[in-house]
Amino acid sequence: MKTFEVAVIGGGLAGMIAAIALGRGGRSVALIAPVAAKEDRRTTALMDQSIRFLDRLTLWEKLRSAAAPLTSMRIIDGTDRLLRAPTTTFRAAEVGLDAFGYNFPNRALNDILEEAAAGEGNITRFTDMAESIEISAEKVSISLAGGETLTADFAVGADGRGSKLREAAGIGVRDWSYPQSAMVLNFAHSLPHQNTSTEFHTKHGPFTQVPLPGSRSSLVWVQEPAEAAARMELPLTELGPLVEAQMHSLLGKVSVEEGVQVWPLSGMMAHRFGKGRIALIGEAAHVFPPIGAQGLNLSLRDIMALTDILCDRAELPVPADAGESFDRRRRADIMTRTASVDLLNRSLLSDFLPVQMLRAAGLHILSAIPPLRNLVMREGIEPGRGFRDIPDSLKEKLKRKKA
Repeated sequence: MKTFEVAVIGGGLAGMIAAIALGRGGRSVALIAPVAAKEDRRTTALMDQSIRFLDRLTLWEKLRSAAAPLTSMRIIDGTDRLLRAPTTTFRAAEVGLDAFGYNFPNRALNDILEEAAAGEGNITRFTDMAESIEISAEKVSISLAGGETLTADFAVGADGRGSKLREAAGIGVRDWSYPQSAMVLNFAHSLPHQNTSTEFHTKHGPFTQVPLPGSRSSLVWVQEPAEAAARMELPLTELGPLVEAQMHSLLGKVSVEEGVQVWPLSGMMAHRFGKGRIALIGEAAHVFPPIGAQGLNLSLRDIMALTDILCDRAELPVPADAGESFDRRRRADIMTRTASVDLLNRSLLSDFLPVQMLRAAGLHILSAIPPLRNLVMREGIEPGRGFRDIPDSLKEKLKRKKA
């Protein structure tokens, strides 16, 4: 029987990054994951904090050429309601950054992660699925579909919303659904995007364009399920003009690329994110709509916290209560982000006039008060950053006044 300090179950982006981070942090890692499918055409936007983490893992330079910077983010009220919010633009330069983050194809990152995991001496890869898991106070035993069994001092569940590790730990979840589907696609356009992401708020949900390298962008178009299903059946030559019209031709002529996908929208949050000798990360712990580039960024913050807990003293055995430490560390961030995304999405669907007033007023305030807008931008990039930067901002203003 093979023994490891940490077993990471799941080979999606979160699982692969977790295994690499923990391996490079000094732990012996079993990565239990079949090789990922190569046809993933989705893209991911990672914010500055996440990019800095990838850089520390020496992964960012390899990914940079496949990524497009997000230097501006624009919100446009695309509803036809009586109370409409003003167009609001957030610029990275306002908070001293070259870019809020970068957008790239998932396939590009996955290829880099596969190479990094294969070359990491502290990682042993198992391509069989985990078939059964037993958790005790001393260890976690994992039986693989191919008949092999291994043990670990600690296990990380990165195995999605149907997590086998979460089930084995007896951790329940809260599920909810939305009357929406998300159409995900990439498209070419005749006008430059100027590294600006544009999010139209419509009565059915967000329509979010995010730059890719060159004259290409990715799109998440949240719609009524029946409309999304009908549009999914259209030839690409007919879908392109619909995307262009929804974008008010801001990027000129649109050509939709192969690989259009539609996903029903739902949410899930585990009752706990860790206990004893296990922790849950990524969609094993939290799932919410693809709004505001929060999904993988939240998962990377899971991994950062887990790496701090497990690798701070990598020469020592993994603490028996590391799971409880992880749960305490991650609870506030996960619950706050999940609630924020849920509230924003439901506010777009609501026909209740006071809700529309609050949403419009909020964007009016952000547009009119630069210090508040800066605080919101910094918090969006990295939780707690906006409040930590307030003293430095006040000092800078005092210096300017004296000068």
